[in-house]
Amino acid sequence: MALRLYNTMSSRVEEFRPLSDNEVRMYACGPTVYDYGHIGNFRTFVAVDILRRFLRQSGYKILHVMNITDVDDKIIRNAARDGVNVKQYTAKYEKAFLEDAALIEIQQPTLAKATEHVAKMAEFVSKLVEKDLAYRTDDGSYYFRIAKFPQYGKLSKKDFGGMQDGARVDVDEYDKDSARDFALWKAPKPGETSWESAIGPGRPGWHLECSVMSMQALGETFDLHAGGEDLIFPHHENEIAQSESMTGKTFAYFWFHARFLLVEGEKMSKSLGNFFTLRDLVLKGYRPSSIRYLLASVPYRHQLNFTFDGLKQAAISVERLRNFRLRLAAGTFPDGTSSNVQSLADDTVQRMRAALEDDLNTAQAQAAIFDMVRRANAAFDSGEIKKHDVPALLVALDRFDEIFAVLNDDDVARMKQVAEWAFTEGREKDISDELQEAVRSGQFPDADIEKRVAEMEAARRARDFKSSDAIRAQLTDTGIIVEITKDGVRWHRK
Repeated sequence: MALRLYNTMSSRVEEFRPLSDNEVRMYACGPTVYDYGHIGNFRTFVAVDILRRFLRQSGYKILHVMNITDVDDKIIRNAARDGVNVKQYTAKYEKAFLEDAALIEIQQPTLAKATEHVAKMAEFVSKLVEKDLAYRTDDGSYYFRIAKFPQYGKLSKKDFGGMQDGARVDVDEYDKDSARDFALWKAPKPGETSWESAIGPGRPGWHLECSVMSMQALGETFDLHAGGEDLIFPHHENEIAQSESMTGKTFAYFWFHARFLLVEGEKMSKSLGNFFTLRDLVLKGYRPSSIRYLLASVPYRHQLNFTFDGLKQAAISVERLRNFRLRLAAGTFPDGTSSNVQSLADDTVQRMRAALEDDLNTAQAQAAIFDMVRRANAAFDSGEIKKHDVPALLVALDRFDEIFAVLNDDDVARMKQVAEWAFTEGREKDISDELQEAVRSGQFPDADIEKRVAEMEAARRARDFKSSDAIRAQLTDTGIIVEITKDGVRWHRK
C-alpha cells in the first residue's frame, strides 16, 4: 500500500504522491508568538510531526518549512501595551514555543520568521499591483482584489458568488462567511511598528506572510500545506488566491488539516477555566510523554476529547511500553527462535504501517503495538520467547517510537526545566506536589534562588511585608528555608 491522506481541497482520501519521487516539500503554519501555545495548538503540531516522521520512515527526504508569525495585529497591540518593540515582545514567546515543542519531542522543521522576509513581501505586493490583482488605498495600505480570483472558496467550499470588488476587511483574522478584499500590506497607524519598503511604510498582512515564505523556500508549487482546521478560512483560502493569481500555478497539491480538541467534553476557553498550555499541565505533575501520547491517540481528522483521566491512562500506557522494553533488555533467554514470536513481531510492524498508511490512523497503530505487548508478555510467562526473538520485538518497538516518540525515559529532566521556569517567573505556587518532588531531587540553580531572596529583601525594606512573606512562603514550598537574622537574610535547602 501507499500513504493515503485526506485532501481538504478534494474533500476525499487520496493516495499521496509527491512531485518528486523521493522528496516531500511541505509547509506548515506555525505559531503566532504573542503568548504561550495551548494544547489545541500542539494537537495540530503533533499531527504534523507524526506525518513528517512517517514520511521519513517511508524513505522520503523531507523539506519541511514552518513559519513563525512574529508580526500581526495581536503582537502589535500587545507590544504597544507593554511598552516594548515587536522584536522584544516576540522573542520570549518564540523561545517558549521552541522549548515546548522540544518538550514533547516535536522535530524542528526549517523555520521562516515573517520579520526577516518583509522586503520580499513588499515585492510580492508590487507585482500583484502590476497585474491589477491588488490596489492601494488612500492611507497607503494595499488590498487583494477578491473578484479577480473566481475560484475563491474552492478550499473551504463556501459559496462566494456575490463577491464585490472594493468591499474590504483589514483585520488579519475574521469569522464571517463573506468574501471581502483582504489586506496585503497595512499602513502604520500612529505609534505602530512599521517597515520602510519599496511600496511605502507599513507591515505585511498575515495571509501574505505565508505565501511569500512558503514559495521562497519550496517553490511556486509544492506537495503539501498543513495547519489546524481553523485556518481553512480565511487564511488558507487567501493564501491560495494571492499565490495562484500571481503564478498561474497550483499552490499546493495536498491540504492537511487537523481538528481541534475538546477539554473534558467542552470547547477550550479561558472563561470556562479549561484553557491549558503545555506548561500548565507539567506544573500539575503530568509527564510530557503522557501529553504527547494522548495528543496522538486519536487520528488527526477526529475530534479529541482531552481529559485528565485520559492523561493518567496515557501515563499507564507509556509506562507499560517502557517496562516491556526493559523486560526485553534485562531478560535472560534460552538460545533459539520461536516462529510464533517472530511472526508476531513482523505482523505488528506491518499492522502499524498499514494503520498509518490509512490516513495516519494513530489509534490503530497504538492498538497494534499493545496487542503485541500483551501476547509477548504471555509468551514470556510461558517461556516461549527465545534469545534470537528479542531483536525482532525491539525492532517493532523502535518502529513505533520513530513515530510516537514516548519510550525514552527522560520525563523528569524535562519536568525540572518547567519547574525552573516557574521559579524564575514567580509561579512557584503553581508547582504541584508531584512536581515538587522532582524539583527537590533536581533543585533550582543558586542564582535563581538568590534573585528571589533579593526580591524578598527589597520588599521588606519597602515595608511591603505582604509581598515579602508571600515570596518566603513560595520558597519554603519548594524546599528552600529562608532565615532572617540580625546579620541579614540567609537561605539553605531542606
